[in-house]
Amino acid sequence: MTTVLLVRHGLTAVTGKSLLGWTPGVSLDERGRRQASGLAGRLGDIPLAAIVSSPLERCRETAGTIAARRPEGPQAPGGVQPVAVDERFGECRYGDWTGQELAVLAKDPLWAVVQSHPSAVVFPGPEGEALRDTQARGVTAVREWNDRLGPDATWLLCSHGDVIRTIVADALGMHLDMYHRITVDPCSLTVIRYGERRPFVRRINDIGGDVVELLPPPPKPEGESTESTAGTAGIAGTTGIAGGPGDSAAGDGSAPPAALSPDEVVGGGAGSYPPPAGGGAV
Repeated sequence: MTTVLLVRHGLTAVTGKSLLGWTPGVSLDERGRRQASGLAGRLGDIPLAAIVSSPLERCRETAGTIAARRPEGPQAPGGVQPVAVDERFGECRYGDWTGQELAVLAKDPLWAVVQSHPSAVVFPGPEGEALRDTQARGVTAVREWNDRLGPDATWLLCSHGDVIRTIVADALGMHLDMYHRITVDPCSLTVIRYGERRPFVRRINDIGGDVVELLPPPPKPEGESTESTAGTAGIAGTTGIAGGPGDSAAGDGSAPPAALSPDEVVGGGAGSYPPPAGGGAV
């Protein structure tokens, strides 16, 4: 079986404020670099037949941090392994939505279709892509890399929330319209093993560290408004902002706009991402 380690890039300074898409020049911030370094340490003893990345900076930086801490050998002379770039693992092309604020996009009529029937969505504008085409190119690329590297290989792919979630949905045999149910946090690790007859999903959204984020949020003081949490979904501290496609993780802990309801999770689906208590950030 070929084993694929899927890694979402780490946090940037602007995630959660607008829809990044293919916006150039967006790099990891200090939190993202810390996340990437922690994950690189966790994976440091695992030989990788290849490290492959989306062409966007935030992915190449995350993959580069992992590539710089490899077991020395033929694949990684001096403990540094090359990173291959494959455009098919780039973010979904959101067209005219790229760079817009999530609170503004939530008022677009297309937003409701993205939530309820994503397989039918084609993002607006000449550069817009159908989400089903994002899935097709990502799944095709994974299988071509599997064939290239062989059945005994373990390799790493660094990509984006939407791309990874569509690949996982395919491996689980899920319709694309249910891919919202999969969470992929910044710098999380997802593992799929591809056999002759079917894939096996071994891990999803592994961020390591302790499990404090599994605790329910503390009760709000009596009389305090609950509107500030109207846009949260899922496990406390891991899904924060809801409703934003792609790289919609609010890494600054700011409250999401009230227009986004808990059911509107799409894209990266990762919201605010405070480090777990005790410092287990990856």
